[in-house]
Amino acid sequence: MEPAFSDLIPKSTARILCVDDESSILSSLKRLLHGHNYEIYTVSSGREGLAVLQNNIIDLVISDMRMPEMNGAQFLEQVFSRWPDTIRILLTGYSDAVDMIAAINRGNIWRYIAKPWNDEELLITVQQALVHRYLNAENARLNTLTQQQNDELKSMNSSLEEKIAERTSKLEKTVMDLRHTLINSVKVFSSLIELRGGKLGGHSKRVADHALLLTKKLALDEKEAQIIYLAALLHDIGKIGLPDELIYHPFEQLSPEGCREVMKHSAKGELLLMPVQQLHGVAGLIRSHHEHYDGNGYPDNLAGKRIPLGSRIIAVASDYDDMLMGTYFNRAYDVQEAIDYLLMNRGNRYDPEIVNIFVAELNDMEEPESKEIALTPYELAAGMELMRDLMHEDGFLLFTKNQILDQTEIEKLKQITAVSKQPVIVYIKQSQNSI
Repeated sequence: MEPAFSDLIPKSTARILCVDDESSILSSLKRLLHGHNYEIYTVSSGREGLAVLQNNIIDLVISDMRMPEMNGAQFLEQVFSRWPDTIRILLTGYSDAVDMIAAINRGNIWRYIAKPWNDEELLITVQQALVHRYLNAENARLNTLTQQQNDELKSMNSSLEEKIAERTSKLEKTVMDLRHTLINSVKVFSSLIELRGGKLGGHSKRVADHALLLTKKLALDEKEAQIIYLAALLHDIGKIGLPDELIYHPFEQLSPEGCREVMKHSAKGELLLMPVQQLHGVAGLIRSHHEHYDGNGYPDNLAGKRIPLGSRIIAVASDYDDMLMGTYFNRAYDVQEAIDYLLMNRGNRYDPEIVNIFVAELNDMEEPESKEIALTPYELAAGMELMRDLMHEDGFLLFTKNQILDQTEIEKLKQITAVSKQPVIVYIKQSQNSI
């Protein structure tokens, strides 16, 4: 059974430690970070900060540079030595290059911010730092799991055919589990931007489904198709730090400054994923999914076949869904209007071949999946298999396709149903319906 959604996300609210000998700075940081679902700790010295770290799991440290007894460089050096997984940000109000370089080298600082800071930029930096930590933690967990499995395999007696077969079977299961875990982790990260609700709910999942169908029609191999699918799920992750007014308004209605900010999101998305080696190919596709076939896109002005195939696929799938949601133009398009726009822009915005295939298959994509039945949570039974991803009404992922439900998960769905504004419908294999 694939891991549940609750097993993939952080178990507690992100914890942030702010260290500064000026009470006014601490008050400003606490006021700025308040209301963002963070648990904030504030102390006035490095010594007090080490005591907090000794007794609490801290995700992010924001420290001033110039403090008595122990300056920021010395403090963050100890943090790096004793708690290397904690992200470190340095606040500095002066421009001594020697001290700054020493602080960065000794404390392995993730980012430094000059005083006085810009509130919006600091909030975005904090959000990016926490996503960076979660990605690194998940990557480390996957690597540890792989190493554990390899160690187990090495200890097996490979001289007997029966044990060779057993080892092969376990290895195949491990690879499949890692693949499912990676895919489900990506689905969790793709839902970060959609947690805001509104029109964004389910957008990444719909784009990924369209992209996956196109990979099948183009007869791409399984590995390339999976990379494109994951990139489609994460194509908007670079928007995580953007304010609501830039996300929810159609691009063509934004101010020039707003357009410039939105246009940075594809490159930011690439940077967020680069720390995870397994997602390097995904990161490259995300960077280029706003390139135009005629070379007038961004960020690199690529044209034609120089644009990666996966990026060309995502461009068509994403713009189509944006048009239907009403986030592309000043109103929502119906299906035929969206199709007409794609056809009209073949060769300038979009790859003509991909548009032709996509338009030809739209009717088939709109048909419901066969061999499935829709049930309410009260009609479910343990052992039933999901035929579709199950999304919450606020837009985030609850359970994944092909997951086998147990009784605990069914009870959770009943609780969600009791407080939901919309009915919860679960699609399962028709042959499993015993009602």
